[in-house]
Amino acid sequence: MAQLRQDYQRFVELQAEIVAVGPETAESFRRYWQEEGLPFIGLPDPEKVVLGLYGQEVQLFKLGRMPALMLIDTSGLLRYVHYGHSMADIPDNEEILQLLASVRGGEER
Repeated sequence: MAQLRQDYQRFVELQAEIVAVGPETAESFRRYWQEEGLPFIGLPDPEKVVLGLYGQEVQLFKLGRMPALMLIDTSGLLRYVHYGHSMADIPDNEEILQLLASVRGGEER
């Protein structure tokens, strides 16, 4: 989350919205967002409905839910999916920002 916070303004400049979905309760999310000062949306999903719809994997021996990152364009089309194989398997911001720029360029044509 800190990685996304660090470059949040660059995401905004590409007209992107970050939504972090997690299996925690609304209270847990509120507390974490306040403590960390996160500028983007946090969506608590304690029943794992949204997480299940997008196929986020659970690995009980690797601390639970594996990270997943998706780019969804303004028409709702899923343009990119990355399912992490460990808690550290997250694309870096530069890769994501380049993908966003290419998606935005394609939408404007």
